[in-house]
Amino acid sequence: MSTDNGQHKHSNCLIHEKSPYLLQHAHNPVDWYPWGPEAFQKAARESKAVFLSIGYS
Repeated sequence: MSTDNGQHKHSNCLIHEKSPYLLQHAHNPVDWYPWGPEAFQKAARESKAVFLSIGYS
């Protein structure tokens, strides 16, 4: 989602990825993380489950 001037209202951690698939979701208003230790550490720290998305077509 973008504002009237073309700027994105939200960016998540996927904005730093190289994968074109992950970059498609970098401006979703969801706090997505790429697969890796940071995601699991955050989930453990916040006592939250990990929601895994394996993509779609």
